[in-house]
Amino acid sequence: MQKTLLVIGLVVMAIGLRSSRTPMIRKLGALLFLVTSFLAAAFIAHCWWAGVLGLVPWLMLPWVELLTRIRRLRLPGDNRLRHRELPDPSFFPHAAEAAMDLEEYGFEHVGDCDWEWSGMQQYLQIYWHPEEMAEATICLCEQGDVAFSFLSMTSRDRSGRILRTTNFPFSPTLKCPPHMLWNHVPCERNSVELILGDHHRFLEKCGANSETLMVPDPDSIEDSIEAEMKCQLRHNLEEGIIRPSHDQEGTFEYSTRGLFFLWRQFVKDMVRLC
Repeated sequence: MQKTLLVIGLVVMAIGLRSSRTPMIRKLGALLFLVTSFLAAAFIAHCWWAGVLGLVPWLMLPWVELLTRIRRLRLPGDNRLRHRELPDPSFFPHAAEAAMDLEEYGFEHVGDCDWEWSGMQQYLQIYWHPEEMAEATICLCEQGDVAFSFLSMTSRDRSGRILRTTNFPFSPTLKCPPHMLWNHVPCERNSVELILGDHHRFLEKCGANSETLMVPDPDSIEDSIEAEMKCQLRHNLEEGIIRPSHDQEGTFEYSTRGLFFLWRQFVKDMVRLC
């Protein structure tokens, strides 16, 4: 009975920690769930190695999604941005504040567009800043009843590198080509001031400065976004992450290697627990 009450108490404590708004406390709650799983399995089998096996279901949990929904996904090979009116940004966390902050920092609005990726609707608000030599994109994502937003800062240098800082809350679902460098910052850094500062430090780390960076052309930013995606799809096709689907012409699907890649990305997200 003492062991049972200990496990129940740890579960209640973990749920309480996970309800906190502080990221570190939420991570502590997730760690406590793992400890509880270990102890519960060890108490039942009366040996420590059974506790280790009790952690395995947490690592295998992503495969439920991978072998059901993800395996049936078909990605368009030639996805094009469409110009259309965006939904009310107030439904997307931090989106309205980010738009106002960008204008306060001198970014100019270029346009609004969207595209769909396998059931997820992505709306893009595109900005540029000639002095910063950077593009900024507020991405509003909507899938079913789930809605979130994130902010990206992008600079391009004369050697063809694409340097991007983003607070996208998940790990990338496709590999990035070598010339696309992604600076992934925590999603709680959702203000323009913080992300712009992170982007400046990232550019310095990569050896990019005002002499090597290119001033964005506001008329070609949308074309550049489409070209990036096509390049990324080709790279993942070469890497064996995706393959042409046989049942829908002009689309791609995740290969077996791609499913294992996504599993590693899911595990990273579970550890990071943004």
